[in-house]
Amino acid sequence: MSTDTDTIDSDLIERLRARGQRVTSQRLVINRMLQARDAHVTAEEVLTAVSQTLPGTSLPTVYATLELFERLGLVRRVSAGGGALLFDSRTVEHHHLVCRSCGAVQDLDVSVDLAPALDGARAAGFAPDRAALVVEGLCDRCRAD
Repeated sequence: MSTDTDTIDSDLIERLRARGQRVTSQRLVINRMLQARDAHVTAEEVLTAVSQTLPGTSLPTVYATLELFERLGLVRRVSAGGGALLFDSRTVEHHHLVCRSCGAVQDLDVSVDLAPALDGARAAGFAPDRAALVVEGLCDRCRAD
């Protein structure tokens, strides 16, 4: 096992134990896969990626694990409009570009002051956790078609 895998595993183990959660092989393998990919992934893509290592893993287990990881701060849920629910292992604040034709999602690294949106949400009686900007349009590939 590499040092990177050791670090990834120890971070997850620490977070799970701090919350009184069990450390399971499914959780370890799914987390390794997420941390190794630089992409927004669906639960189905996670299942496909880990099924070789964990042949008995089910889609409900993957969803439950992703939801737990979201609560632990290991992934962010990304809503891509009408497309599939995506999970992003890049948890630092950033925004997204979503192609309205093919559904592709890309990270958008720009500084945006979202304080007015958060303040407006609070004024409306809402308790926001975070805010993110989603820019919709056409990606280069779809624009060229």
